[in-house]
Amino acid sequence: MDDIKNKYLSELSDELKELGEPAFRSKQVFKWLHEKNVKSIDEMSDISKSLREKLKEKYDFCTLNVVRVSESKIDSTKKFLFETHDGNYIESVWMQYKHGNSVCISSQIGCRMGCRFCASTLDGLVRSLTAAEMLEQIYEITRITGERVSNVVVMGMGEPMDNYDNLIRFVKLLTCEEGLNISARNVTVSTCGIVPKIREFANEGLPVTLALSLHAPNDEKRKALMPIANSFTIKECLEACDYYFEKTKRRVSFEYSLVSGVNDNDEEAEELSKLLKGHNGHVNLIPVNPIKERDYKRSDKSRIYAFQNRLEKNGINVTIRREMGRDIDGACGQLRRKHTEESAGVSK
Repeated sequence: MDDIKNKYLSELSDELKELGEPAFRSKQVFKWLHEKNVKSIDEMSDISKSLREKLKEKYDFCTLNVVRVSESKIDSTKKFLFETHDGNYIESVWMQYKHGNSVCISSQIGCRMGCRFCASTLDGLVRSLTAAEMLEQIYEITRITGERVSNVVVMGMGEPMDNYDNLIRFVKLLTCEEGLNISARNVTVSTCGIVPKIREFANEGLPVTLALSLHAPNDEKRKALMPIANSFTIKECLEACDYYFEKTKRRVSFEYSLVSGVNDNDEEAEELSKLLKGHNGHVNLIPVNPIKERDYKRSDKSRIYAFQNRLEKNGINVTIRREMGRDIDGACGQLRRKHTEESAGVSK
């Protein structure tokens, strides 16, 4: 059975019509699902019992089991470990900013992109998440915190463009007026650089922010950090980003994780400046979160600021990402891997 939370309002309307229900009924059901945020079909109190039974027979209903919630003592960031219906684990992060509450969600269980500094990819890809499972991360966090989410970042576990159809459905459901109605401009989708999908995404008419994981100023260094660079050059990625700006008028965020002694020297800052000159975007410098399976170390503060200053002097818009949840395994995949290892240890 398909999950009822995966359905667009128009699809739900057509299917309920086949069940002999009037048109307004689909809007009622949709509102219960995506605005009132119920945890079961039985909670839809103004829907007849007979229809509720029909819905339970016809559709699955996505729920996520909360396994662990870690709260930062530094900035009140909360990291959630959820269990899916098939016994897998995904992570989400809730962050408070002056401009509102932001949630970073996962799009896959694991990842097959192989980026060297990321814990999400260490065990490969298990499967992609449905749109309902992506939405439910936000809905469950909203239930737990009791606060509205105003910004959503698809930058957790997985490569969103490797789960393209579910990503598009998720964004459309998230931003529709009858649901949470989050502005598309408050949604960010990250990609390691699957060029054909970036171009396809540009044609969707969804003015979300695109974030390209760049992490190196040249192809040689990028290949050492990101296997995807063997398939698509930086030049191809930037051309696709230019096309994205042309179609959406949304500046691209170029994500650059600073790894000590790997990609953080002055020469690389100069090379990055020349590379990005004339492109409509800004650089987001990210002090890398070390993972125990790799020997990468974060750049120290003086090096981070020196890198930033070099870019600014060359006319490049640049920010340093505010570190959130550093004391609670904040990087993608760390909490899931820690839980899996602890569970394996218990069973031995």
